[in-house]
Amino acid sequence: MANSSVQLHPPTEKKTLWAWAIGTFFGAGLLKPGPGTYGSIAAVLLWYAAAHILHPSPVALAVGTAIGAVIATLIGIPAATIVARESGREDPGHVVIDEVAGQLIALIAIPADWQHAAISLLLFRAFDILKPPPIRQLERLPAGTGIMLDDVAAGLFALIVAQLVRLYF
Repeated sequence: MANSSVQLHPPTEKKTLWAWAIGTFFGAGLLKPGPGTYGSIAAVLLWYAAAHILHPSPVALAVGTAIGAVIATLIGIPAATIVARESGREDPGHVVIDEVAGQLIALIAIPADWQHAAISLLLFRAFDILKPPPIRQLERLPAGTGIMLDDVAAGLFALIVAQLVRLYF
């Protein structure tokens, strides 16, 4: 989360409903404390439920998860831009669609069990919070692009580390 305390301009009275629904991931971002963690947990729970209700093959689960991450990113950029503008904040903490997209990326190609889901969640949150280079630089991109892409990168880092853990441990 980049500079969530930086106020760009006064918040507007207007709330664009679709953008707030997507940006807060249907209210997960309004939970306290740690809205980003709630957004990540919501993504993990939806992924886990889909895996266990639909019983897809590992390849289908990975492809479906990747498609979900792409959709969350593409819809999340304009939604995050609108919510940030209407909130009067550069990167409002209640916008968690970025965590949803990043967490879904971290879940690609992992086994659909709670142990791997937990590892994916912990790795993603660690990379999202610590923001090693080049993740921190991505959040400097304008508006929703910067809000989203640092979490996409954190998700990629978490995915790579999770796959290395699977291979060597």
